[in-house]
Amino acid sequence: MSDSAPSCSGQQDKCEEEQDPPEDEEIKLTSAQKARVERNRQRALLLRQSRLAKKPYSVSTDTKQKVTRTIDTGAGFFLEEEDQDESKSKTTEVKHPLGPVLESDALVCEDCGKEFMDSWLLTTYNVTVCDVCKEDTEKHPLVTKTEAKDRYLLKDSDIEIRDPPLKFIIRKNPRNPRWGDMKLYYEPQVYDRAMEVWGSEEGLEKAHDERSNKREKAKRKKFDKKVKELRLAVRSSLVRVSSGPHEHEYGPETYDEETDTYSVSCECGHVRNYEKM
Repeated sequence: MSDSAPSCSGQQDKCEEEQDPPEDEEIKLTSAQKARVERNRQRALLLRQSRLAKKPYSVSTDTKQKVTRTIDTGAGFFLEEEDQDESKSKTTEVKHPLGPVLESDALVCEDCGKEFMDSWLLTTYNVTVCDVCKEDTEKHPLVTKTEAKDRYLLKDSDIEIRDPPLKFIIRKNPRNPRWGDMKLYYEPQVYDRAMEVWGSEEGLEKAHDERSNKREKAKRKKFDKKVKELRLAVRSSLVRVSSGPHEHEYGPETYDEETDTYSVSCECGHVRNYEKM
């Protein structure tokens, strides 16, 4: 029986795969064949990675003997892999590097020393005191702007302009809402500002004494002036003939810086004191 070429009933690509090309002829693949080979290779690699992820190979501590296994990739060719003797192997312990140490965002209360995340004094006045310790109003009091100026002899510029300006909150006046809102300051911060202005508690006490002396002198001067005006009024009334009800005619306005008051006086000796808002 004569040799005959194998019949090709299928596609042309299948025939080319079954026929053995001559040794001196270089194998040439079409673009479609190259693409299919590359897809099969990628599929085999994915299968290998999937199997390794599901069941990693173990490392033997008793022997270094390796076993070669043939794996059918299902992509048209086989892969050979070397594995160690499974009968004497132990599971490899996978150790992960330690994670970075993260600093805690918690703050420490200046009073009790406990950690806290947020508080009313921290949000309002930037003071690291928890809400529990805040309830001690004797240690953490609030003062109005008028009290801060009178108690610590501070000016508006010391409170509102000097860097950094003191923090405050606005509240309705509890005595009368019609009087306008109040500015409440954290008194320990007001005290620190007073120490910046006067240097020390002794300096603040000295300033208080000087202001008290000035007020006392101003009161005495004002009292003497009233007595003098009253004497003049009595003398003038002795020689003046009454000609009906008297209408006050006030002279120029004067300002007393110590008492922050204004006054006008009539030639009869009457003095009217008032304040300006």
